[in-house]
Amino acid sequence: MRRLLKIARREYVAYIRTIGFWLSMLLMPLGLAVAAGTPMLIDRTAPVPTLAILDLSGQGYGQAIKPQLSKSVQEGRPAAIIVASPVSIAEATAAGPALRPYLLGERALAGGRTLDAAVVIGEGAAIDFWSATLADRTLEQQVAGALTQAMRGQRLEAAGLSEAEIRGLDALKPTVTAYSPKAAAGEVSLRDRLPGIVGFVLGMLLWSVIFTGAGILLNSVIEEKSSRILEVLLSSASAPEIMFGKILGAAGVTATVLAVWVGLGGTTLAMMNPQITGDVVAVLLGKGLIFYFAFYLVGGYLMYASLFIAVGAFCETTREAQTLLGPIMILLMVPLVFMSQAIRRPDSPLLELLSWIPPFTPFIMMARAGGEPPLWQVLGTGVLMMGTTAVVIWIAGRAFRAGALSTGRVDIKGLIARVRRPQ
Repeated sequence: MRRLLKIARREYVAYIRTIGFWLSMLLMPLGLAVAAGTPMLIDRTAPVPTLAILDLSGQGYGQAIKPQLSKSVQEGRPAAIIVASPVSIAEATAAGPALRPYLLGERALAGGRTLDAAVVIGEGAAIDFWSATLADRTLEQQVAGALTQAMRGQRLEAAGLSEAEIRGLDALKPTVTAYSPKAAAGEVSLRDRLPGIVGFVLGMLLWSVIFTGAGILLNSVIEEKSSRILEVLLSSASAPEIMFGKILGAAGVTATVLAVWVGLGGTTLAMMNPQITGDVVAVLLGKGLIFYFAFYLVGGYLMYASLFIAVGAFCETTREAQTLLGPIMILLMVPLVFMSQAIRRPDSPLLELLSWIPPFTPFIMMARAGGEPPLWQVLGTGVLMMGTTAVVIWIAGRAFRAGALSTGRVDIKGLIARVRRPQ
């Protein structure tokens, strides 16, 4: 046991004392925050497009949609800046060629403005939408929505309704109050919906933390095998001591990563919204999600850490490891696809089925935990996961012992043969 703990301490210290480890750990939450906030930042900082309107409908739709497009649609930003059309009514039949130099920036509008888009409204409210951008259809959809409102208003006016009556109709909407027997006060509040959201977030965190630790183990074993350090370790400690020492050391690194991420996330959330922070803590403790997380973290980490360390023992380079782990990693993208569905439908038959597949169990069940799955499913999937983990650890122990001193490239058949060989 003492040698095992020494190996674990060595493994842990080797990682946490490097600057790269701390930088990568701190930059990951920052990267996620940037990825989440970038679309909003782009929308807020992008210039408001200029739009020219050419109305050939004879119904006054062009004038009717201008107020809709000019008013604020996003915190003080209008949908578009309406500019005079560079194409006259007489040129309408050749609107495309006439607009082309303005949309391509070859010619400027009066005052030096550039033209970003133009809309030609024909008979029957048919729209020809010209734009300098191929992919972004936001303004096109806003124009269509504004024209829909204008057509609706004209039809209602023709039916004898006044402008005030039309505004009254637009303001009509029901008052909806959601109730559920699972809600603490009967009426559903944000706090009642939080468990599903928190479960999903914990599931994603679990996936990230487990594969961070497993990846650390894989790289550590490959590096030590290629440099023959693993052979030196085997001369002073048994294969099980080395294997579990490394797993324990990487677990310490994983716990450090988890503590830093939770600390940063909790502090940020507390600064932004103390009320939500209190509700999240209440959900974690009151709904027992923190205990689910601890259980699935232990089971999932042991399962994948054992698998990755065994694969690493047979590989001289990271490229060889990627060949063996490639199909597994593709398979393990499945939980990422389905975990978000657990927020709305934790009782989905497909999610229940995936919960019984041990490699998926930690992540899917963690995401479902907020929806309070039946106790028999929690116990059944948990027992199956831990049983599978025990089998994986046993196989990984034999594989690690067989692969630690192996040389040369090992294919799948060779790996299986060595594992099955009597120790």
